[in-house]
Order: sequence, then C-alpha cells, then structure tokens
Amino acid sequence: MKTKFLAAVIATCFAAPVMAQSSVTIYGIADAGLMKQSGQTLRVVSGIADGSRLGFKGSEDIGGGFKAIFNLEARVELDTGSQKPTLLSDEQGLYLTRGMGAGFNSVLAPLGASGAALSAGVLQNIRSGFQVKGSAAVNPEGALFDRTSMVGLITPVGAILIGRMYTPGYEVFAAADVFESGTAGTWGGIIGGTAGFTNLGAEIRSSKSIQYRIATPAGFGGSLMYGAKGSGYLNRYNKFYGAAVTYKANGFDVGVAHNRGYQQSDLTSLVTSTIGGSYTTGDFKFLAGYHDQRNRHSALLLDYTNGYNAAIAPAIATQLASLPSATAAALGNGMRNVFLANVDANSQLDAASYQLGLHYRVGGGRVMASVAHQNDRGASNSDANLFALGYDYNLSKRTDIYTVVAQINNKNESQYIPGAAGSPGGFAKVPGDHSRAVQVGVRHRF
Repeated sequence: MKTKFLAAVIATCFAAPVMAQSSVTIYGIADAGLMKQSGQTLRVVSGIADGSRLGFKGSEDIGGGFKAIFNLEARVELDTGSQKPTLLSDEQGLYLTRGMGAGFNSVLAPLGASGAALSAGVLQNIRSGFQVKGSAAVNPEGALFDRTSMVGLITPVGAILIGRMYTPGYEVFAAADVFESGTAGTWGGIIGGTAGFTNLGAEIRSSKSIQYRIATPAGFGGSLMYGAKGSGYLNRYNKFYGAAVTYKANGFDVGVAHNRGYQQSDLTSLVTSTIGGSYTTGDFKFLAGYHDQRNRHSALLLDYTNGYNAAIAPAIATQLASLPSATAAALGNGMRNVFLANVDANSQLDAASYQLGLHYRVGGGRVMASVAHQNDRGASNSDANLFALGYDYNLSKRTDIYTVVAQINNKNESQYIPGAAGSPGGFAKVPGDHSRAVQVGVRHRF
C-alpha cells in the first residue's frame, strides 16, 4: 500500500510538468558504509553520516507576501530497503530491568529453588521484550513520512507550519553537534538514560504539532511549537511545548531552546534546555553545547505496563497455577509491583551533557574532532565520555566520502555504544564497558 502511494505521488509530480518544475522538488540523500563496533561483526549500515531519505517539497506564491509550502520526507534504509532501522549492537540493554531480579527473588523466596528458576525466567523474558534482536529501534509504526510531514503558510510576519516536524530544542542541539547528528561521533550518542533509545534525552520531532517561525534580516530568529494529544517523537504525549531563539550572522549559528512534554496523564515528562552552536572563522569552525535533560514520568511507562499485563503476567499465572489461588494471586501481584516500581524508577532521567569540538578545512575536505560528557545525576551516577575524530572529503558538490573513529567510556550502569545518524548504536555487552567504533562511508545528495 505504501509503495503504491509513493509511486502515485511520484507519478503525479511527473504528470504535471509545470508544477514539478516551478514549485515541487524531489530530493534525497543516499548514505551507506561499513561499521565495526566493539564486540560486533563488520556491518553494512545505512545512514551513517546522514539518514538516507526521499523527500518532496514545494511552494506556491499566492500573492501579498504569502506562500503556501509543504514538505514530505520518508526514511529509507539502503541496506534493507525498509523504513525501520534496528539497533546496531545485538547486546541487551539492562538498565530498565535494574533491581528487578532481587525483587522477584524476594517475592518468590517461599517457593525455594522453583521460585528462583521462575524469577530468572521472568527477568529474561522482560529483557527480551524491551529489546528484541532485529526489532525496529526507530519508526516502529512504519510510517511512510516519518521524518517530516508538514504543510504551512509563509506570511510577511512569519511562518505557520502544521504536522510532524523537528522540535525547537532539537534544532538548537543539532546546530551545536560537531558531527551534525551523524556518525559514531554524534553528540546524541550519549544523551538520554542508559536504557538507550527507549529513554530519549532529546525530543527530536513532534507529531500533531503547530509551529510559528520567524527570521529577521539581522540574523535573529525564533520558533514556538505546540503539540496536541498524540504529539511527541513517539506520538505518546498529551501535549508538548517548545521554543527557541537563534542568531545566524557574522559567522555565528547559535541558539537557546526549551522543550517540555506531558505524558498521557498530563504529568510532566521529558524536559530539556539547550544552549549552543558554532562560530566560523577562516578554515575553522568551533562548536560547543550544553544540554540538560529531566524526565520524571516517562511517556513509555504505559507501554511497559501494558506489555507486562499482556505477555508476562499470564505466563507467571500459568507457572503458579498449581498453588492455592490466594497464594498464586498474592505472588503474581507481588511480581507485578516489583516490575512497576523498578521500571518507573529506571525510566527516569536526570542528566546534563556538554560537548566541545571543531572543524578544520584542509584541501577538499575537513577534519572533525570532539569530546562530549554525559553527567548522570541519578543514583547510579552512570556517566559517559565520548571522544571522536573524523575526516570528510568532497568528491564533488553532491558526493563525499568520510571516515570516523569514536570511543565511549562508560561508567557504572552506563551501556552506550557508538551508532549512526539513521540507527542507534545499541548497548555495550556489560554495563560500564568501554566501547569503540570505526566507520567508512559514502554520501550522495540529490
């Protein structure tokens, strides 16, 4: 169905030559390469420096300083042809299940050895449920235009946009990222909780949103975003707010932004504050950023609870069926309470992140280098440091080749591992292990 619809869109563009040439542009990025992570086999990866994509954008001048615009952008995974990238590491993330094993053992202690076996089995099933090998890490719904789907109106006093778009906070964050939100060196590789992509440290896009944007000739700009019910990156929010102020002139591209989401019960969920950007002078571009992340009420808790009720609780009930009904019910409720208490605590986020780096143009390419630190303010103090070095060489105006080397030093429960623009890295094999990655790729813009 999606393929037929996409073909119809392309056919429509070519069936109306005047429109296609005057106001509609078909564009995209094809990016892929090889990646070797710590403990993983050499892989072919799509979207290393930039997420591969196919997009349509257009505008129509309707007079009086007004323009109608639209943008549709689809995710494309060159390695598989799908729209659902997976984690690049096969290892399990253990952070969301921290503390559950001891809790389950305590509840089932009266059953002796059989209770210990049941506890271990339940814990493994929960971990597998949180990260099934090969399951989608991004765009689990398989949305056709997951990257952007927006229509808007440009007026003499600013633009009004409606749909799924980048959030104000993420735009400022990305402008400060030395590796431009891509490769193993991206600053985003260590933000968020060590639960990995299930505990985002930045709201990248928001569905069901309306945004106001303005840019002045002097270089000052700003944006305001409101998301209705079903907004946020994973469409789980009851509502969402975002705002940014930027300055882009005289070599500067800097900004300050704030995002705030509210989960299904209207409790405050992920809140981020970001400041940073770049300054370009001669062959140098210096970049720096600060990103604060707090999440006391994860919007994914309802998903975790429903998953437990649907898959884990019935299996436990079957295992306890031979016991008296009252005993079985008490043990089952005890197990559920342990799960809910621990997944609630482990899905919370309280951290601050810092990044410094530079670009240096040499010949037909540029050298990129950065250092970043994630300061986890939670009880486990699971910090991480990221070091990255890369080189990007332009073969032409549209095609470049690149190579990046990155290392993440994990602490305590931290399991970060370098990833790519289109796919999260996944998890280190053991909490606290250091992780490394080497990437070589080619990117073509059309």
